[in-house]
Amino acid sequence: MSDMDVTQPHTDELVIVPHTHWDREWYLPFQQFRLQLIGLLDEVLERMDDDPRQRFTLDGQAVAVDDYLEVRPEQRERLTALVKAGRLAVGPWQILLDEFLCSGENIVRNLGTGLRRSQEMGGALPVGYLPDMFGHCAQLPQILRGAGLEHACVWRGVPAAVDSHVFAWTAPDGTAIRTEYLAAGGYGSAAGLFDDPEKVAGRARAVAAKLRPWRPDGSPMLAMYGSDHTAPAADLADLLEHHNSRHAAQGGVRLRLATMAEYFAAQPTDVAGLRTVHGELRSHARANILPGVLSVRAPLKQAMARAERAVERYAEPLAALWFDGSAQRFLEMAWQRLIEVSCHDSVTGCGCDETAQQVAARIAEAEQLGLAVRDMVGGQLASHVPHDAHLLLNPTPAPRTELVELDVAGEGPVHLLAADGSVFPAQPVATAPRLLADDTVPARRLPTVLARVHGSELYGQEITGWRVDPARRLLHFTVARKSELPFDIAEVEAALAAARPGEGHGGEGQTAGGTGGDWRVVIEAEPRQRVAALVSVPALGRTAVRAVPGLRPSAAPATPGPAYPVSAADGVLTNGLLTVELAEDGTFAVRTAEGVELAGAGRVVDGGDLGDTYNYAPPAHDVLVDRPESVTVRRVAEGPLTGAYEVERRYDWPMAGDFAGDGRTVGTERTTVTTRVELRAGERFVRLAVRFDNRSDDHRVRLHIPLPRRAESSYGEGQFAVVERGLTAEGGFGEEPLPTFPASAFVAAGGAAVLLEHATEYELVADGTELALTLLRPTGRMSRNRHVWRDEPAGGEFATPQAQCRGLRTVTFGLLPYPGEWHRGGVHSAAESFRHPLAALHGTAPAATPLPDAAEGLSVAGEGVVLSSVRQREGQLEVRVVAQSPHPAAVRLALPGLRAAVRCDLLGRPVEQGEPSAVAGGAVTVPLRPWEIATFRLGR
Repeated sequence: MSDMDVTQPHTDELVIVPHTHWDREWYLPFQQFRLQLIGLLDEVLERMDDDPRQRFTLDGQAVAVDDYLEVRPEQRERLTALVKAGRLAVGPWQILLDEFLCSGENIVRNLGTGLRRSQEMGGALPVGYLPDMFGHCAQLPQILRGAGLEHACVWRGVPAAVDSHVFAWTAPDGTAIRTEYLAAGGYGSAAGLFDDPEKVAGRARAVAAKLRPWRPDGSPMLAMYGSDHTAPAADLADLLEHHNSRHAAQGGVRLRLATMAEYFAAQPTDVAGLRTVHGELRSHARANILPGVLSVRAPLKQAMARAERAVERYAEPLAALWFDGSAQRFLEMAWQRLIEVSCHDSVTGCGCDETAQQVAARIAEAEQLGLAVRDMVGGQLASHVPHDAHLLLNPTPAPRTELVELDVAGEGPVHLLAADGSVFPAQPVATAPRLLADDTVPARRLPTVLARVHGSELYGQEITGWRVDPARRLLHFTVARKSELPFDIAEVEAALAAARPGEGHGGEGQTAGGTGGDWRVVIEAEPRQRVAALVSVPALGRTAVRAVPGLRPSAAPATPGPAYPVSAADGVLTNGLLTVELAEDGTFAVRTAEGVELAGAGRVVDGGDLGDTYNYAPPAHDVLVDRPESVTVRRVAEGPLTGAYEVERRYDWPMAGDFAGDGRTVGTERTTVTTRVELRAGERFVRLAVRFDNRSDDHRVRLHIPLPRRAESSYGEGQFAVVERGLTAEGGFGEEPLPTFPASAFVAAGGAAVLLEHATEYELVADGTELALTLLRPTGRMSRNRHVWRDEPAGGEFATPQAQCRGLRTVTFGLLPYPGEWHRGGVHSAAESFRHPLAALHGTAPAATPLPDAAEGLSVAGEGVVLSSVRQREGQLEVRVVAQSPHPAAVRLALPGLRAAVRCDLLGRPVEQGEPSAVAGGAVTVPLRPWEIATFRLGR
């Protein structure tokens, strides 16, 4: 067909959206990509100034504008004028995230920040634009609707059942949003359309031919003109008008220039009659979803979860409830870093090593900021606690009696005493060394010894006493963590001078204490020990306890513990709720009081991986190592509060992948895997800590948990939902549909839940009888051009030696067997306890200060209801909760002094007048739909 053919029955129209997909950091680190961004936007803004017909969509993320304006602040007015005019579309996200490797709260803050920044620039793109995420989480429709958006736009992860350009994407709670599918090429469906002016008409017909089957009603088709880090043609508007004047009037394809906002403004918002797609989008049917990013550079994922918890569950809630100063700027900086690193080429680890280094540094800063705020709040509260006592902070919204380890003074048995007379038992864990120094020094060097003293501090502790013994030529100090003794170093110097009268007269080589003979200098610390204790702390509250010598008095008031005490003997741990029995091969069996049993848990399996940072690829001639060469077991805690064994298993793992032979090397590395198996009083789950020094390359290490019963489905928690997944994944594109899935707080299947500390890749294996969790997946290439389980490269074939993750790897889990269905098994509360330990701080007030009473903060109660956020906002407390249950729930919010509670949307805007239900006795109860995300403003 020639460009002038006029036999078409109607004129196709392509809505051309010029854009760039901007990876903030990827195969180049951030600053090098930013340099390219400056050049691109300089050029685009210049063209838009010169030609009012030009349009541009800046990839749905406001961070690109922030990065540009930090270098070009003089361009702010020019840029905002284009946004206000509707010619430049920015936002609504702050950054294009990976939805499975950050928390649900991080997603909300990302969207809220992006909308706010975009509005400050003149207006936000009113579309949940998600062009390149590696799949989409289940609750995103509810999140987008909760922020006031009525459209979504996606590419990867859409299932084969979708046969139209638009579908109704429905969250677990039933919220549906009209969703545009970027069919036939994703965000580059019209890339290259204007590269050759002589071929525009033919290429336009080709693009229309690919898109028309997805839109058979003849309506205008969305054609994405752009790609990664590209700018539109300089004469785009002229080329488009030239094409239309020559071809569209003759029945050819008509082209119309628009921003994404202009395209969606012409689309309806209702979902009636559309095909419904429920929950997460993780299908391989239409595009690669690159699932291997879940497990590559595992320490990044571990650090990310740790930083999110530090900010979300320790710093922000405790500051909102207990701090009378302002921590807002610290929290803003922490959130800025958390949002930035959630980018889909950042926390994923699928970039160059330099990018991973920068991401790790920003994650560490976020955690440090969170811990700084926690300590700032705690420091203020600890100023009312005597220095020989501890302040305990509970980061969870339910009262807890929890095991905590404390550093206390004294030797032998102790118990802990609270202000109300409650007594908590303690179990010795370790003793601190008492002798810090015993040196013999020449008398002339005594001034050097005294220079170790800074004020009253010596060796990191404070001086509690000193003496000079002339007869024995002895200088003796005693130190403690805290001292109230007045101390003056001049008194020590005078005592040394008096000890040898006539010897010291100043001058070179002559000092107080004389010039002849040696002195013995001894520094002793007060007796100290580390103890484990069961302590009760109110919901999101605080308490203070002091260690008192001796066992718990028989006349002490009844206190909670040790309920279900632990015993550890002959390779068996039991607490009355669980029995754990170690096997000869280093695995263990678990049996609950209700009769739920599993055996062979904790098996470690090492296999080869010839893939890259995006996709796992097993060698054709794989070598699986799952049997240890030797096993050593030793008891490390015997109860009654905590009992534990350490199991050392030695393996010979192949040194690396054999890429030439499609297998693994013959040479091996001796690797010791140490697993701590711990049971605590009153806990219904086993704690596991697995550590090993990785010295092998190109492999995958997994921990296997046989299930009490065969499972057809798994249930993975993450991003405000618990998602059910089967034994297989849907394929159809050029990527192996591997059924490895992400989970954040826990994964449950077949009567066992594994509690997780960070986003973890898991798979149901052995026909649903075992759960395999990836501990480490080292690899040496960002992408491989030839990949056995992926047809096309995912990027450049760059070396990533640091992604081999050499060195020590430590990861912790909890294992909770349960009867019946997962949501009736106490999994949520166990995960809360496992992931959010009590925080302990030393008091700083004088020892005579009375212990302060315990105090309750915010209490959140409801079956399956999980806290997401507590923060101060506009003088009120903003609280966000999620009903993570397939059944309706009622949440009870209790807060001392509560007088009003108002429902809000995800951006904190009230959605109804007055109170959702009556506030009585400082509490309010509100019904929630299954899987509903609910936000409240609480007035005190």
